[in-house]
Amino acid sequence: QVQLVESGGGLVQPGGSLRLSCAASVTFFSIYTMGWYRQAPGKQRELVAVITSGGSTNYADSVKGRFTISRDNAKNTVYLQMNSLKPDDTAVYYCNAARSARHDYWGQGTQVTVSS
Repeated sequence: QVQLVESGGGLVQPGGSLRLSCAASVTFFSIYTMGWYRQAPGKQRELVAVITSGGSTNYADSVKGRFTISRDNAKNTVYLQMNSLKPDDTAVYYCNAARSARHDYWGQGTQVTVSS
């Protein structure tokens, strides 16, 4: 059974940093496109960042220059380094692993709250 376990969320002041981790129990982790999404209260889930099996990355405009996605295939883990955090970044952050419509998995989410 595939499991994605996020960690690293919490409460941080505006301007602060957090690093999220997502450990994946999937076979052939390296061939998955890994992504981070977020959902704020009353809003739809939105893409934050993705990294392909080849290492290409893509970011939402709202986080470009502040967030960095990376992966460690040896550890079956994807990271999201978040710097210069803003109150608007407050949301539940979800990890996604996908390689086809049939192989598309989600974590349980981790709360990130940016507040003074």
